Amino acid sequence: MAKLRLWSTYFKQALSSILYNRLIYAISVGTIAISLLIFGAFVLLSVNVKTWVQGWGQTLSISVYLKDGVDEGTREGIRTAIGTLQGGEITGFVSKEKALQDMKGMLGSQAGLLDGLTRNPLPASFEVAFRNVDRVKFEPKKIKEALEKVTGVDEVQYSEQWLDQFEGLLYVLKVAGLAIGGLLCVAVLFIITNTIKLAIYSRRNEIEIYKLVGATDWYVKAPLLIEGAFQGLLGGLIALGILLAIHFVLSFKVIQIFGLPFMGFVFLSESYALGILSLGLVLGLLGSFIAIGRFFRF
Repeated sequence: MAKLRLWSTYFKQALSSILYNRLIYAISVGTIAISLLIFGAFVLLSVNVKTWVQGWGQTLSISVYLKDGVDEGTREGIRTAIGTLQGGEITGFVSKEKALQDMKGMLGSQAGLLDGLTRNPLPASFEVAFRNVDRVKFEPKKIKEALEKVTGVDEVQYSEQWLDQFEGLLYVLKVAGLAIGGLLCVAVLFIITNTIKLAIYSRRNEIEIYKLVGATDWYVKAPLLIEGAFQGLLGGLIALGILLAIHFVLSFKVIQIFGLPFMGFVFLSESYALGILSLGLVLGLLGSFIAIGRFFRF
């Protein structure tokens, strides 16, 4: 019971100090939130790119573009050739007219630029998906070469080449996230350390009185540690709240890139979210230790 009252006193002192220096603490928490938000944004983007790559890895796709003037018999021959591909499934046929209509839809208000065309330059195509394929054994280049030899086929494009680029992007995001995250952690430590130093200077007379009447070092240090932990934790909560708002907005959209399957925008898992909060908490405590280490011995 005595320990509970003592900790209650610690929290009251910490709250009193925060309210007294509220402007400084508000700026500090805001800066910490922005730092953790930037780091969290890199994590969120990396998680989504990884999810997209994994999803596309399970459903690889190719587009088989036909030559102009292909008759129905030749088209059926192409359809038959595609049907012989192991795991391949035709998901749709896009006519020249449909391709032009889709292009106009993508251009939106600029669709009038296509009105001056004397002929439709876009080819018809078969869209083919390979679901649950073994990526080790899957050889899109051989499939591309084989299909391009079929009469009436002009060109074949496959999603694997985009997957390689996205996997490279995922690696870059991880490295950049770690590098930027490290710099931001140093910045957060600097902010929290200096905020706690200002709190100590503003309370130096009160601290001296506590020492004169026999208060232990821990009695003085505990509220300061709570203040640092509060800054880091609150900054992490604000960063997660902003990330959640961004996810809420983007979750109403679907993303299709280079003809790859539609993918949604996912949020951070519980472990990632707790990791960001824990990072804020640890940085807050560490910044407090650094600040008060110049005034007290542990």
